[in-house]
Amino acid sequence: MKYFTFLFLFLALPCSDAKAIDNTNADRQAIEKVIKHYFYGSAHSDQGSLQKAFHDNARLYLEKSGMPYWEVSAKDYIGWHKEENRGRFNGRVGRILSMDVEGGLASVKAEILMPNKQLRYIDMFLLKKLEDQWQIISKSAAGTHSANNGQRILFILSSAHFHGDTDLPTGVSFSEIVNAYEEFIQAGFNVDFVSPKGGALPLAYINTSDQLHKKYLYDNDFMYAIGNTLRPEQVQAENYRAVHYVGGTNAMYGVADNPQLQQISMAIYEKHNGIISAVCHGTAGIAHLKLKNGDYLVSGKRISGYPEAFENQTKAYFKEFPFLIQKTIEARGGIFLHSPRNTAHVEVDGRIITGQNYLSSAGVARKIIEQLTRQDNPAS
Repeated sequence: MKYFTFLFLFLALPCSDAKAIDNTNADRQAIEKVIKHYFYGSAHSDQGSLQKAFHDNARLYLEKSGMPYWEVSAKDYIGWHKEENRGRFNGRVGRILSMDVEGGLASVKAEILMPNKQLRYIDMFLLKKLEDQWQIISKSAAGTHSANNGQRILFILSSAHFHGDTDLPTGVSFSEIVNAYEEFIQAGFNVDFVSPKGGALPLAYINTSDQLHKKYLYDNDFMYAIGNTLRPEQVQAENYRAVHYVGGTNAMYGVADNPQLQQISMAIYEKHNGIISAVCHGTAGIAHLKLKNGDYLVSGKRISGYPEAFENQTKAYFKEFPFLIQKTIEARGGIFLHSPRNTAHVEVDGRIITGQNYLSSAGVARKIIEQLTRQDNPAS
């Protein structure tokens, strides 16, 4: 069995190329804003938002019982959203799955969930840049029955490509991402990814012979999300039921001490009654978290993660770690627990759920799902 580490590296570019990238990024942000106008307008019957999204002559190709091909004008579609319902949320939840930009033309694939009706739509948008403004010129949609509950889990991952200030490569554990991701998706949850810098992640420990790895390596929507992670300022804590810190040795850098990520996690936990979870080196991300009363989150809690005893302490990478997970957790009053190497180990202490290694990732996710399901159905 061979493992390969894939790293996304950013190289110095000529000024003209850098400018082109800046322009592309600006276009992507503008397109995202247009699609968000559509999401909000269609979910809150806001005609003004929809008018900002669509070109006046845009055409929509929708589904209707008994009509395999149903063409609607943008004017008619916007008119369906009555003024008396403006601002009232109708249960539609949208997110961008992928985006492709070529000059003044762009295509966007989006998912629309309607959990109250158990429906999932895929919307395909074609946008054109007209007079320096992006607008939707056509939209097509296809719907299917779905058990997706519309609830979201936030994965927190590190942006670090190297150990400290060295040239020793590191990355996010691909196993830890996909093992947990698969459990959440199969249970009907959505997953969003955030990293300190946003954008593409460095990935490690990819096994191209592993069926689950292969499944997601060739999943365009998943890889788009990994390549376009959210920045902390793009995250609204109230949208998430749980936060999950993913490991890989790069989790030791830039996450635990990031104040924006700390605020997001504690808002989910304290303000929105959510779950904080972590696995392997991801447990480093919760070591510095504090409650409103000033106590450390881990104080008095059973916590698992990757112990320093399992590290190769003679290697250069280990000397770069800014702190040690087990030592820090215990110094802050936590009860650090783990099993022998290459053994799954999961600890559940209230709304804090942690795992020892990548073998524990699926188990941590299942415990989160179990607890969230029990919260939603207290009689069960």
